[in-house]
Amino acid sequence: EPFVADEYIERLAWRTPGGGSRGGEAFDPKRLLEEFVNHIQELQVMDERIQRKVEKLEQQCQKEAKEFAKKVQELQKSNQVAFQHFQELDEHISYVATKVCHLGDQLEGVNTPRQRAVEAQKLMKYFNEFLDGELKSDVFTNSEKIKEAADIIQKLHLIAQELPFDRFSEVKSKIASKYHDLECQLIQEFTSAQRRGEISRMREVAAVLLHFKGYSHCVDVYIKQCQEGAFLRNDVFEDAAILCQRVNKQVGDVFSNPETVLAKLIQNIFEVKLQSYVKDQLEEHRKSDAEQYLKNLYDLYTRTTNLSSKLMEFNLGTDKQTFLSKLIKSIFISYLENYIEVEIGYLKSRSAMILQRYYDSKNHQKRSIGTGGIQDLKERIRQRTNLPLGPSIDTHGETFLSQEVVVNLLQETKQAFERCHRLSDLSDLPKNAFRIFSMLVEFLCTEHIDYALETGLAGIPSSDSKNANLYFLDVVHQANTIFHLFDKQFNDHLMPLISSSPKLSECLQKKKDIIEQMEVKLDMGIDRTLNCMIGQMKHILAAEQKKTDFKPEDENNVLIQYTNACVKVCGYVRKQLEKIRNSMDGKNVDTVLMELGVRFHRLIYEHLQQYSYSCMGGMLAICDVAEYRKCAKDFKIALVLQLFDTLHALCNLLVVAPDNLKQVCSGEQLANLDKNILHSFVQLRVDYRSARLARHFS
Repeated sequence: EPFVADEYIERLAWRTPGGGSRGGEAFDPKRLLEEFVNHIQELQVMDERIQRKVEKLEQQCQKEAKEFAKKVQELQKSNQVAFQHFQELDEHISYVATKVCHLGDQLEGVNTPRQRAVEAQKLMKYFNEFLDGELKSDVFTNSEKIKEAADIIQKLHLIAQELPFDRFSEVKSKIASKYHDLECQLIQEFTSAQRRGEISRMREVAAVLLHFKGYSHCVDVYIKQCQEGAFLRNDVFEDAAILCQRVNKQVGDVFSNPETVLAKLIQNIFEVKLQSYVKDQLEEHRKSDAEQYLKNLYDLYTRTTNLSSKLMEFNLGTDKQTFLSKLIKSIFISYLENYIEVEIGYLKSRSAMILQRYYDSKNHQKRSIGTGGIQDLKERIRQRTNLPLGPSIDTHGETFLSQEVVVNLLQETKQAFERCHRLSDLSDLPKNAFRIFSMLVEFLCTEHIDYALETGLAGIPSSDSKNANLYFLDVVHQANTIFHLFDKQFNDHLMPLISSSPKLSECLQKKKDIIEQMEVKLDMGIDRTLNCMIGQMKHILAAEQKKTDFKPEDENNVLIQYTNACVKVCGYVRKQLEKIRNSMDGKNVDTVLMELGVRFHRLIYEHLQQYSYSCMGGMLAICDVAEYRKCAKDFKIALVLQLFDTLHALCNLLVVAPDNLKQVCSGEQLANLDKNILHSFVQLRVDYRSARLARHFS
């Protein structure tokens, strides 16, 4: 523990008799002082003893340090001597090693020619046996030494090729025959080993055959036997993948060039198995069933490319991507060259059949929409004047638009886009996709939607027809829904195929043109439909409104709150509002409702100016306009409501007292109106001709 002086003194005082109770009766300071003096002397003696011991130890340490330093110097000298000896030994070893290497080179220089001479002597011995026509050597007669025999006959075969034919024709023939026999034996041995599953024996035989001309035949045999029993299921693509996976694990243990053997196996599978399978599947439907042919082509090409993706995992050489692409192309080249023509032909016939089947189900004979000078002239006149040219056609409420037909057409086109993406060459993809899109525009937009719009336009009755049924808004509703589907397919399936090509602008322009063309006809049809609505209101007002409504014979006996004509017109308008809201969406609803509201206001305004009003009749007119204003609120268009508010204020001029006319005319709602409008309403009063009223208003 650390030394603390205060605690040490306290313990010393406590142990001393008479020193632990300071100030008490037993406290003895003399005794305590004496104890302190004695203890100090003891400490001094102890300090001197320790100091002498320290000095002795220091002297001993200095002595040992000198001895140790001397010993280190001696060791350093010994180390230097040893290092010099080591350098001398290293130089001596290097010298000896140089001599040994030189001697080895000399021995090798002597031994190599000797070995060659011995080998040449053996080959000459074997060659003599072929010259004599009798093979006596054990290497040729013992079947277990086929490996050594193969090495010898391979060398003799090379030598024989250098010999002149006229002198050594017979021996060359014998060597070639033996060469061929051994080659066949080796291949047979390889085949047997493969059937037994002896990988090590297969590797030995393959290594021997590597220097023979029949090595490729050995590979062919291996590939052929690998495929035995491999294609027993219906899925040839899955079988091929499993086979290649199995062979990939084995081929490296057998052949020195496994990537070449595996590539040859894959080439054989593609050019034999897959090509035959694809041909059987496609040729059956190529001329008889275009739909099944295209489905099979897409399916087979997809499965083949998927198989190719799996095979990319294996080592097939340097450029395996190009290798596999060429194999796929070799199978499908004859089918892909004219794919788009088959696709367009099928899409055209299929789309025409879908449309025709729909019109047949409606017992409708499709009218031909004429083209040429007369039709173009009619179209321009109709667009500028909005006049119905030609007789109106009764469609019996049929819009001739079918969501089922549209879904079928879009589904066929979607599948065509998918096939186009998969089967078209990258350079031809945008062009082919544009052709498919053109088919969709022709049959969906032109033959179906545009025809329905033309038929709907022709079915809109004239504005003066009575009890006309207005079905064009149903056409608008369905056309709007269909176009949303068309636009979705354009963005989801066509855009990815053409987004980075010049065809993008062409497709967008074509889409824009067809939209504008349909919008013109929709606008025209909606405009004429609104005219018909106003015409129906005119008929209701003409039939139901009586002159006596606003100039009753008995001013004091008027019991109705508003006229019957007003009730029927408001009921008709509310029905049309519901139709319009159900037929359109977005800003189009507000635009059409504003136009209808403005025309509705103009009709009521002009209608009210056809009558003369007594005081009670004016009150009834105000009640009618108030009801019309309630109907105008249902439009939820600020301008329409403002117009009817102003009309309601104008009707107040029919009942206000002559003295208050000027005050009413200068009110908030009438102050900004033309004075002639105000005057025209005041003139409708029965009492207008009285001098008093004329004077007050002038």
